[in-house]
Amino acid sequence: MDHVDHILIVDDDREIRELVSGYLQKNGLRTSVAADGRQMRSFLDANAVDLIVLDVMMPGDDGLVLCRELRSGRHKAIPILMLTARTDEMDRILGLEMGADDYLAKPFAARELLARIKAVLRRTRMLPPNLQISEAGQLLTFGEWRLDTVARHLLDKDGTAIALSGAEYRLLRVFIDHPQRVLNRDQLLSLTQGRDAELFDRSIDLLVSRLRQRLGDDAREPTYIKTVRSEGYVFSVPVEISEPRE
Repeated sequence: MDHVDHILIVDDDREIRELVSGYLQKNGLRTSVAADGRQMRSFLDANAVDLIVLDVMMPGDDGLVLCRELRSGRHKAIPILMLTARTDEMDRILGLEMGADDYLAKPFAARELLARIKAVLRRTRMLPPNLQISEAGQLLTFGEWRLDTVARHLLDKDGTAIALSGAEYRLLRVFIDHPQRVLNRDQLLSLTQGRDAELFDRSIDLLVSRLRQRLGDDAREPTYIKTVRSEGYVFSVPVEISEPRE
């Protein structure tokens, strides 16, 4: 029997839950609904889902709190698409920084929501099984740099901390978790589990460029992140792993 994708819709607005659920069902998806974080947790404890549509503005634990909770717990691998009010730009950025895979501003067309859901599922499933981001706290050394995954600090050779945005940190983690492996742009989008507002509208090439600047990498003759024409990018230096400092 063919797998039917199961979508969990978490929204305190009953009308939105019913409208979205009905539309997705008509288009071949299986749906379940939850009105708040308590119902969401209870449902996930007993059921498997393929993607969560999560509203930001809800009473009690809002969508940002729930997104962070999901990403830090045993359901961290479930893709999340967040719904935000059009005026809440900061909520969109925070949601993506916390690990949401995509966002859609209200009011939205049901057809666009369906397209976004399918795109997120497609990106997630195109990854080879061995492309997984490690989660354990580590001190990762490469070239003249070290990344402390507990403190989330990028340290230069003198021990000076270099500030990274959430999107830059996630992209760097992807690269150093998969050294000497060519990753295309769709894989990078999926592995970083979320795109910031700038990355959503533009190419991931911009984020690579920003990360190269943080590492002092010359884009014309890069040492760390090399471009592979027509394929993507490769992190070309070896990585040493040790336990983080106390």
